Amino acid sequence: MNLRINSRHMEVTPAIRNHLEGRLERIRKHFDHVIDASAFLMVDKAKEKELRQTAELTLHLKGKELFAEAHHENLYQAMDAVIDKLDRQLVKHKERIQHHHHDKNKVQSLSQ
Repeated sequence: MNLRINSRHMEVTPAIRNHLEGRLERIRKHFDHVIDASAFLMVDKAKEKELRQTAELTLHLKGKELFAEAHHENLYQAMDAVIDKLDRQLVKHKERIQHHHHDKNKVQSLSQ
């Protein structure tokens, strides 16, 4: 899986890249058909401290894109939250695919 990281008002350090790549391993364990991932990390001057660090992540799958966004006062926790959100979306997507194919096979066997 290719990972592209863009940022605004900050520099992407090797530690940030390694943290994000390590967390994306969890997504690969659940679903290995991810084509690529795009991350957008930014720091804003929001009045609320919880909204200052933002992580957005888009996963490109075959025929589908999954997107999640998370805000936190710590960038690493924002990245963890966005990975958690995408992991739940991916598990749900995988269940839909498997359930859909299962129903198709069941209908074919009943018609024979």
